[in-house]
Amino acid sequence: MVATPALLVAAPASGHGKTTVVAALTRLHTRLGRKVRVFKCGPDFLDPQIHVLASGQPCENIDFRMGGEEDARWRLARAAQDAELLLVEGVMGLNDGAPDSAELARRLGLPVLLVIDASAMAGSFGAVAWGLKHYRDGAPITHALANRVGSDYHAELCRETLPEDIAWAGALPRDVDAALPERHLGLLPAAEIADLDARIERMADLLSATAAAELPPPVEFAVLPAPTFAPLLAGKTIAVARDAAFCFLYPANLECLAQLGARLAFFSPLADAVLPACDAVWLPGGYPELHGPAIAANSAMRVALAAHVAAGKPLLAECGGMMTCFDSLDAHPMFGLLPGQVRMQTKLAGLGILSVDLPEGSLAGHTFHYSTANTTLAPIAQAVKTAGKGGEAIYRSGRLTASYMHFYFPSNPAATARLFLP
Repeated sequence: MVATPALLVAAPASGHGKTTVVAALTRLHTRLGRKVRVFKCGPDFLDPQIHVLASGQPCENIDFRMGGEEDARWRLARAAQDAELLLVEGVMGLNDGAPDSAELARRLGLPVLLVIDASAMAGSFGAVAWGLKHYRDGAPITHALANRVGSDYHAELCRETLPEDIAWAGALPRDVDAALPERHLGLLPAAEIADLDARIERMADLLSATAAAELPPPVEFAVLPAPTFAPLLAGKTIAVARDAAFCFLYPANLECLAQLGARLAFFSPLADAVLPACDAVWLPGGYPELHGPAIAANSAMRVALAAHVAAGKPLLAECGGMMTCFDSLDAHPMFGLLPGQVRMQTKLAGLGILSVDLPEGSLAGHTFHYSTANTTLAPIAQAVKTAGKGGEAIYRSGRLTASYMHFYFPSNPAATARLFLP
């Protein structure tokens, strides 16, 4: 067993300021000389980018449905062995999802700091906190923090409403200069927020005067053996797209490929004219819809990818990566590796945790997108939601595999390796 101070930060719903508070706490303790490791519940790609900047350390995702409980426990225990504080950001509201953040906290033994946007309440603050603590099977809420209060008096009104079994963690004022900007998929990527570091520093300064700045009590984590991998990709080089348009990369996926024996060579489909020398290509998700003209103008990369596919070499394209493989995206010419057109829309087109049975094996992952694809291709498989209806088509042309599904490679490393083998 290893014991490390740890905390899960949750809220009644999205938009209450969980990410901002976690990033500020991370920076505050990092400034005090502590090594802080942050984890994000759920399949989110954007919040972890903020936490990487705040901590200077990788931010991994934990999700019992996508990666399994053992995967989450192993990653937390590994981090606990050399970190001085573990922070876990919940997903959506405390009781949203299955399992929700409350259940994750109970099963992992994590105390909960509840962040509540108090901007439109006072007397109801304690009622919300009490209700979330005692709803259904309960949640180990130990502290509550009032976010976006209008004054010291407003903060005191909120504080007075808390029940005896929930401690006051302090309050943060409304602060437009510290708020994190958003877009249709959530927060902006860290690289697009020019003054992000200053925003985090500002909020860390504000938190430093609150009880939230105190180290939480140690939590015991059972040290588990690391998973073992057969070297199925030994001697293989995988070219991984990574730039402003292709930025949705789980650290666990990159680690999984490396542990399978692959050498990773990063490139930019926006800026590079040629592919690195490679045996396979991975086009992950991101924001290609924001870079349509740049992708359309890079005819050399279009030729390089076409030659790669024509040579029978594997290419995996996920969500935004798949969008660029079709003929066009919102009338901008794309790489033209698959027949069809992609259109952005204002309505959410796909959301949920998925599982799929491929010829290579079963894989888990998730989907979250606002675009639709019109293609004559027939799917080779259909990813299905683990909860609810709907799913995503998996397309294949030669050794090119494409889908709106973001795969979580550790859910089946052997199947992952086969996707990148001829």
